[in-house]
Amino acid sequence: MLKAVVTVIAIAGVGILGFFGPRWLMTQADNQPDNSGAVCDLLNDTCQWTQQGNDWDARLVKNGVQAEGTEYRLTVSTDRNLPRLLAVLRGESMYLGEYPVPMTRAGVAPDGSSQLWKARFTAPFCTTDPEMTWRIDLQQAVDMKPQMPVKLTFEAEGRG
Repeated sequence: MLKAVVTVIAIAGVGILGFFGPRWLMTQADNQPDNSGAVCDLLNDTCQWTQQGNDWDARLVKNGVQAEGTEYRLTVSTDRNLPRLLAVLRGESMYLGEYPVPMTRAGVAPDGSSQLWKARFTAPFCTTDPEMTWRIDLQQAVDMKPQMPVKLTFEAEGRG
């Protein structure tokens, strides 16, 4: 009788795992931010948002084509006083890893109300698909999870 109960429990456990397992595996891991808010295309818009009472603006422009691919220039302005800022590049349309991009303080905005941060980078490209959608998460440190109310994305072009 004990073997029958254990067998039924084992079969039920496998069934439950088979039903809920894929949903559990597809949820974002603890180290991935939940950017379920608005989506902003950095190449076509100046992305603006307010977070914890601070105003933010972000803009991305193409800075030319290099041997490694298209170089981009990211500019972020915020009225929040930050000791450092890091942009983390993450694949949105497919996972190609995470690429930290250190940002450099570039002074203050012309009106003196906010700090300017800048970075230049070349987005990695996928060899199977020439177009790739990337997400940029802004962090104060490498080990901090971003809690951004807006998802900053852009579509990178592979080498032509």
